Amino acid sequence: MDAMTPRLFSAADFRARLAADDRPFDSSDYVDVKLNPDYAEFFRTHTMRDAAVLVPIVDHPGEATVILTKRQEKLRSHSGQVAFPGGRIDDTDASPEAAALREAFEEIGLPPSDVEIIGRMPDYASGTGFRIMPVFGIVKPGFDLAINEDEVEAAFEVPLRFLMTEANHQQDSRVWQDKERFFYRMPFEGWMIWGMTAGIIRTIYERYYA
Repeated sequence: MDAMTPRLFSAADFRARLAADDRPFDSSDYVDVKLNPDYAEFFRTHTMRDAAVLVPIVDHPGEATVILTKRQEKLRSHSGQVAFPGGRIDDTDASPEAAALREAFEEIGLPPSDVEIIGRMPDYASGTGFRIMPVFGIVKPGFDLAINEDEVEAAFEVPLRFLMTEANHQQDSRVWQDKERFFYRMPFEGWMIWGMTAGIIRTIYERYYA
């Protein structure tokens, strides 16, 4: 490997992949639509709720990790699920990036000053009725998190290599609203990454690594 070439699965390599991408994106690229084609009509006919999530890529020496959270079981939306830090965009948020940084600080105490925003993935529409705006941020290692236990049960790091390896992406299904719905799941060390979060991760893989 050339000394100037970023190491695969490093934060620098991810940054380079993001910067090189100028392809269009439409609703057929959503993983939820690929696995459940009838969602396309749902997206066209329903008002989606806007939300932003931070995809926090920790710039460890060598290979990067991604911070994920487990939401509290008592929450009304996506309770108990593994998720990126994030939530609904407030009227007071200047941008989706500002919303993602605010939510990450409120949920896990990640200081905005430790995050360098490097771009956004095209909006991701979910079958649960959310239009998610995933914001990519490079995080300086050495941070101390402060978990907001009203919203988050735990926060943990997953190697970017694991998430961007297709063999770790398993398709599954369950009956929801009287229909069988298909989704990805990615078991990791006792954590179950699935649903919307796994859909966003799978889309990142397909767009930047496949």
